[in-house]
Amino acid sequence: MADTTLMTIPGQVDPVPVARDITPREDGRIDLIGLPRPRIRELFEEAGLDARQAKLRSKQVFHWLYHRGVTDFDAMTDIAKTMRPWLSERFVIGRPNVVEAQHSSDGTRKWLLQTDDGHDFEMVFIPDADRGTLCVSSQVGCTLNCTFCHTGTMRLVRNLTPGEIVGQVMLARDALGEWPKGVMDGLDELEDAGHYTADGRLLTNIVMMGMGEPLYNFDYVRDALKLVMDGDGLALSKRRITLSTSGVIPAMERCGQEIGVNLAVSLHAVTKDVRDEIVPLNKKYGIEELLQACADYPGASNARRITFEYVMLKDKNDSDEDARELVRLLKKFNLPAKVNLIPFNPWPGAEYECSTPERIKAFSDIVFEGGISAPVRTPRGRDIDAACGQLKTAAEKKSRAQRDREAAEQAAAQVTSGE
Repeated sequence: MADTTLMTIPGQVDPVPVARDITPREDGRIDLIGLPRPRIRELFEEAGLDARQAKLRSKQVFHWLYHRGVTDFDAMTDIAKTMRPWLSERFVIGRPNVVEAQHSSDGTRKWLLQTDDGHDFEMVFIPDADRGTLCVSSQVGCTLNCTFCHTGTMRLVRNLTPGEIVGQVMLARDALGEWPKGVMDGLDELEDAGHYTADGRLLTNIVMMGMGEPLYNFDYVRDALKLVMDGDGLALSKRRITLSTSGVIPAMERCGQEIGVNLAVSLHAVTKDVRDEIVPLNKKYGIEELLQACADYPGASNARRITFEYVMLKDKNDSDEDARELVRLLKKFNLPAKVNLIPFNPWPGAEYECSTPERIKAFSDIVFEGGISAPVRTPRGRDIDAACGQLKTAAEKKSRAQRDREAAEQAAAQVTSGE
């Protein structure tokens, strides 16, 4: 593993983001993924192109990177053949390195990914009948230490760069075959216009709910999502993107103003004592202060409700009194709200149990009767530890040798079955 400075975050302290926007590569080439047009143009000028050429080439390359999804400069057919080797010598079109890919029995897919400097993180794709949601990570590890969350037991290593964040979306599009002129026959005119439509697609929505706290990596998350929303790039509507936070209040207003995506808040409790225990950030930013920040969130309305995530923990936060207090709090702040009730997903060493189905239904009924939508989320991907709160890099669960043995055994089994 390359030498990388660790981010030491003792206690509830706002982490300082890593300053670099590009992860260095051993071959010295610069990865263009995650970079906007002006940055690409700047790099081209630094590499020796004159201003006019750099402007033209950056526009062309940006289109091929984010709209067409190519991973080789030779595929950029409107760039002169003599120019392509020049680009290949100096730059690379990267993707996160795939260490392991898993499929759940319910169709959920999880990837263990690795950065160019050797750090592991995960992303998850959840298919449904009417949508497909990609759960994207923003950090390697996490600093929040939420006691019900497996990811919270990891040490925060560093923030992911814009390229490592947007690269997850691009890798998912690769895996699903959803780049223009791939499997999307008959949409030539629409694709050439530079617009992405969710019609007929598998990947329709993005949630920043993977590993890490997105608002503790605000600048890089913002820059990545701007590329995802760029009409000439990945072109996914901001209404199809949701950012989840545990309540980093100083960055919430900026999120609404500078990114403008849907907001989800990991609430999980309605009293100070319980939330202090299961979401320690509450000791810094309390419940009422958090709900006021939600009420002030730019763009929040009945048409764009704020989602409150609430994990159901047996005998901890699941009583009728808790449900009634939840309704009272949301009404007190006149919040356009929806509550997602999440059955607790167990993991080895967890100190909590999931509430019973009967208790979850009773809780949901009380919230519904209070006039607030409170659906129960169906757990997905539990058999591959891909469910909510279960993400913790498999690198900490399996050795490299073990993964290699499993891959070899799987390959051998496929050969045998083929014979």
